[in-house]
Amino acid sequence: MCYNNSCNHSKPRYLINNPSPFRVAKKPPPPKKRSSLFTSSILSPSTLYPYEVPAVQIESVETDTVTLTRFMLQEQAKLPDAVSGDFTLLLNSLQFSFKAIAYNIRRSTLVNLVGLTDTGRSTGDGQKKLNVIGDEIFINAMKASGKVKVVVSEEQEDLIVFDNDGTYAVVCDPIDGSSNLDAGVSVGTIFGVYKLKGTEGTINQVLRPGRELVAAGYTMYGASANLVLTTGNGVNGFTLDNSLGEFILTHPNLRIPPDQEIYSVNEGNSRYWPEATRRYFESIKFPADPTAKPYKARYVGSMVADVHRTILYGGLFAYPADERSKRGKLRLLYEGFPMAMIIEQAGGRAINDKSERILDLVPTEIHERSGIWLGSANEISRAAHFLRQNYM
Repeated sequence: MCYNNSCNHSKPRYLINNPSPFRVAKKPPPPKKRSSLFTSSILSPSTLYPYEVPAVQIESVETDTVTLTRFMLQEQAKLPDAVSGDFTLLLNSLQFSFKAIAYNIRRSTLVNLVGLTDTGRSTGDGQKKLNVIGDEIFINAMKASGKVKVVVSEEQEDLIVFDNDGTYAVVCDPIDGSSNLDAGVSVGTIFGVYKLKGTEGTINQVLRPGRELVAAGYTMYGASANLVLTTGNGVNGFTLDNSLGEFILTHPNLRIPPDQEIYSVNEGNSRYWPEATRRYFESIKFPADPTAKPYKARYVGSMVADVHRTILYGGLFAYPADERSKRGKLRLLYEGFPMAMIIEQAGGRAINDKSERILDLVPTEIHERSGIWLGSANEISRAAHFLRQNYM
């Protein structure tokens, strides 16, 4: 036994290398492995969220916007120096009327602008409250432009002649498809522009072939206000930016596909159609070739909406004459002519029930009606083959 205090053999094991007999040194436990969430004082998104975070897409901002006014000024600059700019001023008045009509249509239910008026049109059709308001907006805008001498409107029995030095005649359907207004379905304004021959404001200024139109277009009021315009040099589409109050070029150089298996027609009238007309639609719904697909039917009941879809997707729109409407239902001057000009400028065709070119027809009265077939060039050609049989 060792009595030397320096001898470790005389100390209990727990006192060896300990400064005090009352505290036992323990081996410190190994540090716990910390979560990666706290391994850095700077927390990254990948640490906070264990799932992949998609990158934020920064929306690009178009800083070189082409408005309708800018577009027309650029087009005007391509013409001879003798151009006065009167049409550009007229177009400014047109686009104001479209904006005003679009505004009133969007708020019509809130301010009780729905339903029929107490009076009807001279053509026998019912007249909606918005028809009257749209007509007044359009006529006042044309008068204020100072460039329009004559206006023909579906809502007016006779043509309107202004006492000014205007050099244009404008024909229009202020709100086409108005029977759908109360249901919130897309409607539109259709218009065509003639250059006056001489200075007199007479009916002969508008009883002219459709091929003499210098401009035509329509504005569709739906999810957005879409203006489609031609001045005889192709077709361009504009969309109203409500925040800017401007029509912006969104569909330059519109072209209608030459073929498309879509048809748009009011088949509720099929029992009154001529035999060959009925056989044409039967042929595309039930093709003789068992491997061929039947055409798809798409019909809104508003000419502007149906034609707009036809231009974008292709196919055929038709409103043929029948036993009840032997001359057709659509008006030639302010519905048939403008739409035919737009369709042809986009690469399509437009004919009547006799397979005659719409733009070659000469109206004898301002509210004259006609059967109308328009759309993809090849689809109209196939329909024309059947239509000729109605007159053999």
